[in-house]
Amino acid sequence: MNPLHHAARHGPYVLVAGLLAGLALPALAEPMRDFLPPLVVLLLFVTVLRMEPAAILGSLTELPKVMLTVLSIQLLLPLVIVTVGIAGGWIGTPLFLSMIIMAAAPSISGSPNMCMMMGHPPEHAMRLMVVGTALLPLTVVPIFWLLPELGGVSAVLWAALRLFLTIALATIAAVAVRRTVLRNPSENTLLSLEGAASITLAVFVIGLMPSVSAVALADPMRAAFWIAFACAANLGAQFITFQLTRNRLSMPKATALSLIAGNRNIALFFVSLPPEVTAPIMVFIGAYQIPMYLTPLIMRPLYRRGQT
Repeated sequence: MNPLHHAARHGPYVLVAGLLAGLALPALAEPMRDFLPPLVVLLLFVTVLRMEPAAILGSLTELPKVMLTVLSIQLLLPLVIVTVGIAGGWIGTPLFLSMIIMAAAPSISGSPNMCMMMGHPPEHAMRLMVVGTALLPLTVVPIFWLLPELGGVSAVLWAALRLFLTIALATIAAVAVRRTVLRNPSENTLLSLEGAASITLAVFVIGLMPSVSAVALADPMRAAFWIAFACAANLGAQFITFQLTRNRLSMPKATALSLIAGNRNIALFFVSLPPEVTAPIMVFIGAYQIPMYLTPLIMRPLYRRGQT
């Protein structure tokens, strides 16, 4: 059997294998760190290559709705969290800082691929990811203005710009290949691309897990707390969003929005914020990968049951 086809058919388990490898073999992370940015580009390229070029951005009439959705989950939600934190005096705690950073972040780059694992088309997640990343320089400013302790906003803006350019270039390259070399790909070719994306995601997580492994060895209770918190934040956001949207949106759109509500690119902030800001919650970025990579396995029954 073609290993790429096998990986495509068992995508959720491939992600779990990568997660377990990252936890059990932290020594693998160090030599892999230099490969993480190229892996992001490869994942975007392969995911877009599998999609119909005309369906990537959809009709222009969808754009206002997509922008409104992004503003709701990427600006309104973190503003509510900030307001509650300020009112309760909890804003400086690691828990609230983690929640704010998660809520303010755009979609992860792997969300279209995860939608395919759920049995839904990736186009809706792709639109939310592209528009969310493009709007980040605007949505993040009010958050940083209300929370000056986060540091300067310029580093985040530059990081967002780099990410958006990466997405744009990878998308343009994939569309060019799809319109020339792969005009009519076979089902076997599409399945191979899906398998390659699953393997890329699994390899990527290995480089992000050492922080959790180190904390688990030094303080198992602290590691367990952060893992439980990350799972509650990620999976809880998905479950609540799905219950609110399943009867209001088509099932592919409700799935894409729910998946992205819980799975955000928080690494964008950790590579751009000052170390003194991120140090108290560094373990969160590692713990957050656990529910993220378990999403296709845990949430797939819910998202597929919604189709019935």
